[in-house]
Amino acid sequence: LGRQGLHHGTDRGDPGLEVGLRGTHRERRLRFVEAFGANERIAIIDGAMVAADVRKSVAAATSALKAKHGAVPELAVLLVGEDPASQVYVRSKVKQTEEAGMRSHHLTLPADASQEEVVAKVRALSADKNVDGILVQLPLPKHIDEQVVLAALDPDKDVDGLTEASAGRLLLGKPGLRPCTPVGSVILAKRARAELAGAHCVVVGRSILVGKPAALLFLAENCTVTLAHSRTKDLPGLCRSADILVAAIGRPEMIKGDWVKPGGIVIDVGINRVPAATAGKTKLVGDVAYAEAAEVAGAITPVPG
Repeated sequence: LGRQGLHHGTDRGDPGLEVGLRGTHRERRLRFVEAFGANERIAIIDGAMVAADVRKSVAAATSALKAKHGAVPELAVLLVGEDPASQVYVRSKVKQTEEAGMRSHHLTLPADASQEEVVAKVRALSADKNVDGILVQLPLPKHIDEQVVLAALDPDKDVDGLTEASAGRLLLGKPGLRPCTPVGSVILAKRARAELAGAHCVVVGRSILVGKPAALLFLAENCTVTLAHSRTKDLPGLCRSADILVAAIGRPEMIKGDWVKPGGIVIDVGINRVPAATAGKTKLVGDVAYAEAAEVAGAITPVPG
């Protein structure tokens, strides 16, 4: 997206990122607005537009695979219980899978299903030759150990990149499936700065879902990476040194405007629901105080957006 693609190899970009980027020749498109009280323009990175580009690329790849080999990928999504938010996510995944020309296999187990039942279902899907990818919708009910369930996944079908084998491949720079949010963070950063090599990237947040894999993916782009967290000494000062600041700490608007390097790129991964000005209403905000940061940053992702 915005480049002809990324290269394979430890020193030339992560191979797991090439899917969705390869073959794209359009110029980088950023929506510019004038920063309030500033002379320079701020680039608002349009996540919806980037997502549309990725879906288009995936649909084209799916069509080409079917034309050449007669194969249609199948994604299995396993939902345990009836959590409303999880149901929304699963419906979206099923819809987007089918719109991309792939088959969707949606399975549901009751909330009181035993851990053994869930593990058995995951193992059956892993052994099914008709299933190419598996998503286990998290979180699982509290009586089920998520790590035990994920360990039953075939790493080659681990679409979320959550198994130990997937994490090991990422660490070693070997081809494999990567967590989507960290991959998306790199793609978004490339919309604002096509060449990331040499940039100082600060990732705030050390979760296994976003923070740690994001740090490794930016390192694969030859960035100089600092992985920070809520207990990092002088966190504001460290953030101000970042050419690329990735906020993934899970605290509403924790990162303030004066934490941002002038002209830096801000990728806000956070999504938090907080009370709105109107009584009884809520709103979504990121981990970055957007209004403040937008006055300083050179490019930024809004939340939602």
